Amino acid sequence: MTATISRPAPEKVAERAREIFADMQADPEFSRLWDTCRKYSSDWTDYTGYPIISEYDAIADAPELFKATTRAMAIKSAVYELTDGDERAAEIPLPVPVDVMSHALTAQFTLLCRMQKRLGIQFVHMTDMEEGAGGGTWDHGDYTHQVYKAAFGDVNPRYWIGSAETERRRKILDGVYAGIGVTERGKRVSIPLATTAA
Repeated sequence: MTATISRPAPEKVAERAREIFADMQADPEFSRLWDTCRKYSSDWTDYTGYPIISEYDAIADAPELFKATTRAMAIKSAVYELTDGDERAAEIPLPVPVDVMSHALTAQFTLLCRMQKRLGIQFVHMTDMEEGAGGGTWDHGDYTHQVYKAAFGDVNPRYWIGSAETERRRKILDGVYAGIGVTERGKRVSIPLATTAA
């Protein structure tokens, strides 16, 4: 039986999220956070996250993805704060590309720890608290969307891809990847790598 998740009114979270995001941007290491995430693309293997973006380009798409993700992290921090540390409530549904970028952000662990200390906030990202296996549960008009729109305006539809469209695109990718030996959405890879004996 799944426990009911109670979250504050979207307008209240939006107000606090805007403040947190402004504080994040003013932090002396915010530009370094951007720089590390921008460079991180060459080290990240991803089969069904970023590739669901039509004509994805790691360099060209990074700025908008970073902006959406840092805003989403501000929302999570606001929910966490306003619910007295309810981790499950704070782990709001995100579109898959934004969730993947949050992995790049949270990989900058020591920098984020310093930012949290300076800002007096808690960043939240726990896979075991996410709704749905493999992500992709965000949808138009849901709680996350309401808060984001109230705090920052319209979402960018290139990256904010709804749950049904996410699954449709992932099925296309499943077919493409299976042809080269990548199955189970990237969890199993059977590509012959052994060298032949001379």
